[in-house]
Amino acid sequence: MSFYLDGVFAPVPDEIDAYDLEVAGTLPPELDGRYIRNGPNPKLGAQASTGKGRHWFGGAGMLHGVRLSGGRAEWYRNRWIDTSVPDGEPVTDVDGRDLRRTVANTHLIEHGGSLLALCEAGLPYEVSGDLETKGAYDFGGRLRTAMTAHPKTDPMTGELFFFGISMAPPYLTFHVADARGNLTNSMPVDVPAPTMMHDFAITEHYVIWMDLPVVFDRALLGRSIPFSWNEQYGARLGLMARTGGPVQWIEIDPCYVFHVGNAREDGHGKVQLDAIRYSPGEFGRFWQADSLPAASMLYRWSIDPARGAITEQQLDDRNVEFPSLNDHHVGRANRYLYAVEATGNGGVIKYDSESGTAVSHRLPTAHHVGEAVFVPAADRIGATGAAEDAGWLITIVTPQDGGASSLVVLDATDPAAGPTATVRLPRRVPAGFHGSWIPEPQR
Repeated sequence: MSFYLDGVFAPVPDEIDAYDLEVAGTLPPELDGRYIRNGPNPKLGAQASTGKGRHWFGGAGMLHGVRLSGGRAEWYRNRWIDTSVPDGEPVTDVDGRDLRRTVANTHLIEHGGSLLALCEAGLPYEVSGDLETKGAYDFGGRLRTAMTAHPKTDPMTGELFFFGISMAPPYLTFHVADARGNLTNSMPVDVPAPTMMHDFAITEHYVIWMDLPVVFDRALLGRSIPFSWNEQYGARLGLMARTGGPVQWIEIDPCYVFHVGNAREDGHGKVQLDAIRYSPGEFGRFWQADSLPAASMLYRWSIDPARGAITEQQLDDRNVEFPSLNDHHVGRANRYLYAVEATGNGGVIKYDSESGTAVSHRLPTAHHVGEAVFVPAADRIGATGAAEDAGWLITIVTPQDGGASSLVVLDATDPAAGPTATVRLPRRVPAGFHGSWIPEPQR
């Protein structure tokens, strides 16, 4: 059986609701909102029977949500994202695909008052605060490409920067939406072939593209995710002004990056990019549908646009993934970065770039640990001089032995101290991808 149909990856068969969840420790009363996590959950009987030759990335999207308020965990619920397409005019990309036909299984964000479930193979799907599907979302008819699962919100302007990939030219399109959710700009970016560009980065003045050697493979259509490693393609990073224009491409050693930590300009004309890097061999191990995830490590690329030069530095030798940070520092200088540590029993690691140190919260027994989402302390949001790490880290952890999952809240200033609170969930939450903290609107 494929790994994503077994163990902590195994799908759950139904949608449930549970109320007044048990809490160990003390939930910070300022946490007033919903933690919502997205991930693949194949519908049993459909994909389970044809699991061989498929891939974890292709499972139907399912949201898992926990409502926190007043020091209580009010509810847990899970819902499949309903991407069944009604009759009507299709929304087609340049390659003729109906962009509504997607699994929406990778991420969930809030922008312009809409909750959007994302998957880079098609349009977003809008959902309600109770996780019910509203339908495909195309920015009022203006979006005519797929949308990455990793858009970036500029913390100063509120603009949303994102891109779409296609199997026909233009292979890459750059988009900008304003803070109210209006799509204001779309422009093609010239790349030689359709690659599996999963993430990117922004800084105050630049967009950073990652054009890497995982390329569309038509032979895999209908059998798996249709991309494969192509050594001849090469690997490069590109700098482009946020307003568009030509891209300055600089070659790097072959590798793959699923997830960016952050990028920033250093005040001396250089640009730094921190991301999780897979070597060619490790990527190959991961990409086999019947193998477990492979090793990936935190790296930094320092780009000198004036010289057209780049240096590469490994920052740690631990096996980590799913980097996160205080979103008020996206594209700007950040001292702290958080990641999931996959070695041992699993844990959450906090990197301090100023001191060059890292501390971890490690689980006492073997667990799968999900992405740790940073939630700023309520009294520090936007405060002048507020500590960057003043806030909380929220993650879902699942015992490797198949027991019920827990939502864990850590103090981001000292995650090694262990959980501030642990919410016991009514079921096992399958290993998944990304989520967000959606605060309640200020009354």
